[in-house]
This record gives sequence, C-alpha cells and structure tokens, in this order.
Amino acid sequence: MLDIAFEAPKPKVIAGARSDWELVIGLEVHAQIASKAKLFSGASTEFGAEPNSNVAFVDAAMPGMLPVINEYCVAQAVRTGLGLRATINLRSAFDRKNYFYPDLPQGYQISQLYAPIVGEGEVIVEMGPGVARRVRIERIHMEQDAGKSIHDLDPLMSFVDLNRTGVALMEIVSRPDIRGPEEAAAYVGKLRQIMRYLGTCDGNMQNGNLRADVNVSICRPGDYEKYQATGDHSVLGTRCEIKNMNSLRFIQQAIEFEARRQIAIVEDGGKIVQETRLYDPDRGETRSMRSKEEAHDYRYFPCPDLLPLEIEQAWVDDIVATMPELPDAKKARFVADYGMTDYDASVLTAETENAAFFEAVAQGRDGKQAANWVINELFGRLNKEGLTVATTPVSAAQLGGVLDLIAKGAISGKMAKDLFELLWSRERGGDPAEVAARHGMQQVTDTGAIEAAVDDVIAANPDQVEKARQNPKLAGWFVGQVLKATGGKANPATVNALVAQKLGL
Repeated sequence: MLDIAFEAPKPKVIAGARSDWELVIGLEVHAQIASKAKLFSGASTEFGAEPNSNVAFVDAAMPGMLPVINEYCVAQAVRTGLGLRATINLRSAFDRKNYFYPDLPQGYQISQLYAPIVGEGEVIVEMGPGVARRVRIERIHMEQDAGKSIHDLDPLMSFVDLNRTGVALMEIVSRPDIRGPEEAAAYVGKLRQIMRYLGTCDGNMQNGNLRADVNVSICRPGDYEKYQATGDHSVLGTRCEIKNMNSLRFIQQAIEFEARRQIAIVEDGGKIVQETRLYDPDRGETRSMRSKEEAHDYRYFPCPDLLPLEIEQAWVDDIVATMPELPDAKKARFVADYGMTDYDASVLTAETENAAFFEAVAQGRDGKQAANWVINELFGRLNKEGLTVATTPVSAAQLGGVLDLIAKGAISGKMAKDLFELLWSRERGGDPAEVAARHGMQQVTDTGAIEAAVDDVIAANPDQVEKARQNPKLAGWFVGQVLKATGGKANPATVNALVAQKLGL
C-alpha cells in the first residue's frame, strides 16, 4: 500500500443570505464491468449493436430461465476492490430489488444489499500539490443493469431496447466525505483512472458505462466535524440525490445549483424533502423526479435462484499477483526515478497508455528531457489534431531516436523540432538519423569553423562589441548572429563558449 502524506483541502463554503453553509456530498458510482458477456448470461455486451440483438432468454425473463454467475465479472469486481484498498468479502450474496420499469423484464433487479462482494476501502483524490481528500469507500456491490426506454422515435409510442439488460455493474458507494463540486468531479475522475488502469471498466461516460448518482446536503460550518465525532447523520442535513450524471462538468454544475437551491429553501424557513432529482444541463438546474425510496420500498429479499457466492483466499491472492502498478504508485515512481515535477508526473500517468509511451521514450535516456518532449511536443500535437498515443504518427522509438541525436550533439534543439515535424508529416515511419541526414540536419561541431564565424561577426560589429563588454547580457546577440550565419547548424553550447571567450566575458 502506498503511503501518502497530504493536507486535506478546505470545504467549499457558500454564503447564504443569512449565514455561511458547507456542502456534504456522497456518490454512488455505477461502473459497467469490462466483460464480453453479461453478469448472468452469455449474451454480448457490445455497444451499438442492433436494438434487442444482445438478449439471452434469461435477460428477457423468459419463464423457467435461471441466472448463472459470470466468474470473470466477479474477478473484475474483486480486482476493483483491491485497487481501491478495500476489504474483499469471501462470502457475499445476491438479493432481489423489486420495482417496475418498462425496460426491466423481470420486474426486479438482482443486486447485493446485505452482503456485498467488497467492503470498506478508500480513494486519495489530489486537489493540488500536497493537497488531497481521502474519500472512504463504504462498499462495492455487483448488480445487473436495466434496459433502455426510447421516447423520441415516435410521437405516440415509446420503444424498449434490452441490449443493456443484465450487463454487469459495480456500484461503488462512498461515505459523505466529499466537500465541494470540484472534489466530486475529481473523485469520479480518479475512480475512472484507477479502473482504466485495472482494466475493469473502460470509463466511457458518453456511452453510459460510468455514471454517478450524487447525494447533496448542506450543513452549517462545524456540523460536519460533529458528524465525524458522533456518527450522527442528522447533523448533515437532509440529502437529495441527483440521478444518472454522466459528465464531470455537469456533476459540478448540478451540485452547485442543488446546494444553492437547498440553502434558499432552508433560509426561507422551509424544509428539504428527501427526493431523487434530475439535472437539466440546458437550464442549468435540477428538478424533482420522484420521492426518495428506502430499502423497504424495494422489498429486498435473498435471490432464490442464486446460492451465496463463496470465493477462496487463494483465488483472491492469484488476482493480487496480477495487479498492475496503479496511478499513485506510478506517479511517485516517475517523480523519484526520472526527477520530474509532480505536475509532469500527473500528466504522464493520467492514462496508462500515455505512461507506457513515455517510459518507452525515456528508457536509457534523460527522464526530464523525455518528459518535456512527450508532454510539450507530442501531447501538444496530439491534442491539437484530436489524436491519442494509440494513433500517433511518431512512435516512441522514433521520438527516442530524436533525443539520441540531441544527446550526441548531432542536431540542435531547433533542428530536433524540425525533424519531429518531418517525422509527423512527410517522413512517417522513417528512421530519425536517416531523415536528419537526408535533409541536411547536421549540427556543426567543428570548433575551427565555428570560431571563424564568431570572429567574422565580432569584426563586423565593433560598436556592439563595446556594448557587450559593458553589459554581458548583450552577448546573446552575437550568439544569435553566429547561428544565423551558420544556418542554425552551429552547436549553441560551443558558440556561447567561444563568444564569451572572444569578448573576454
């Protein structure tokens, strides 16, 4: 386990008409398990398939069809729990959650209320250098997804697509530890990053593979500390749930609006009603969806079709042995091994593919220089053209070759940028050394030739020589003139040294 020391960020404070208020936020994040088959059937989970084409008999609730647990989905849930430093429960069980939706053929959802697969864990959410929020995870349970109702294809009818029905979900439930909109978005982003590293969820929010229910309440300054000391939830205020958020930006906007809505009601003498709300991004506001159900409203009871799920510690240990290096550990290693800044390490470890690309470039080379080129030149160009490291025209081997030429003094920094441009556009797939030679990109390192150029520039500018001797900072002018005279091919370090020597600086 990685030990991280940090200072907790201050809670968000919103000034009401009468007093200040703080926010208390908890999230239930629904993450689709990365699996080719559903939780209780062998039907495909492919996104974008023809409506109702990925539906097995058990998904459609045909009479007599019984669910069969997908072992791979269980392993993915365990892997996620391990990535969140959580307790893995060797015995868990499934329950029926009864409610009616047109796109829920069974009339119930198979979930885990009483005995989830994963217990308590934690996530470290960084909010700046040395500042982070420790968010406690209460539980992770597995459940099946519902289908999708479509209302905009016909003015008189709604349509039902059952392709998502039965897809395996992990519901990651946090404690009410989050204290502001930015923290909430950063928390979801951190979960997404960890699960993408683990390969347990692709984190695609646009497709609905990662979405969050956001619980928001308000309290007066100091009340949250009372809750921490006593465990009394009542001091935190009545919470409202904002359902099915699939955008980090909208999560922040919804929390901000909902907090101010609650503050206005309370300061006006009203009471907050516990309910489920939806966020309308066009209007920038939340609106009531339904009153908040409690567990007894769903008439939970143990699923009679599934035995309790018992797993062995040895099986869990096998999963532990295959765990990858996670973002926090990788970031700390990048800072220590490559001597880069905390910010650069954050950028490079944001996605596992980016980190792997950087390490391929940096292997056996200067880590700081490699980080600078990957972040500024490569990532900058990728972002500009809407590409990723998976589709980059310049490979890690090619970029490493460019850095090798710089290290040998074969090309200057300016030449290196020109060479990068050639590899990106006209010389795709080419060997950097061969491309540089073919285009005459050869840095002049012959001291005699450079010295002659320096002498010529000094002899032609006696007035500037006198000024430079009085103000050594003006020596840079001579360096620029020499580089210009040599077509930018003179070694800058050699030019600087000779100019300083000739001017007696």
